[in-house]
Amino acid sequence: MADRPLTERLTPRAREIATAARTLLEEAGPAALTMRALADHLGIKAPSLYKHFPDKHAVEVELVAQMLQESAAALEAAQAREPGSLPALAQAYRTYALAHPHLYCLATERPLPRAALPAGLEDRAAMPLLLACDGDLDLARATWAFAHGMVILEIHGRFPDDADLPAAWKHGLKALQR
Repeated sequence: MADRPLTERLTPRAREIATAARTLLEEAGPAALTMRALADHLGIKAPSLYKHFPDKHAVEVELVAQMLQESAAALEAAQAREPGSLPALAQAYRTYALAHPHLYCLATERPLPRAALPAGLEDRAAMPLLLACDGDLDLARATWAFAHGMVILEIHGRFPDDADLPAAWKHGLKALQR
């Protein structure tokens, strides 16, 4: 179920593996996350990992699920503090993504493994934005696309040093609001 901690779905050893995978990812990026590097980090042989995760993709799916659950919690908290506020949701989204840039990129720069995610998790992650957009799915998608574009460009250092990003966020969100 999407509202309970994802780690409850895992065995203690699988949780340990997922934690180590997250550490490798956060420290060195997606390219550093290999089954061999993960096994080395844990001080075990790579085949031992396959008792808990069938392949690297399964490890990555777990990390994507963690990102969705954590970002959903951040957006839910922003929605609770300031109901219906797109700027509050955007700030929470940006703050989370910039705090976890490698995890964010892993989760958003390739197709979402919907079929492998816990039921309801994707909907939970989207709900605060959908609520702030008064149920307008197209507006929520356009707002998410704007926020994602801004964040990914910032993560990849694509804005000039003198760019006024808070002003760009403000103008973009204003354009999306009714």
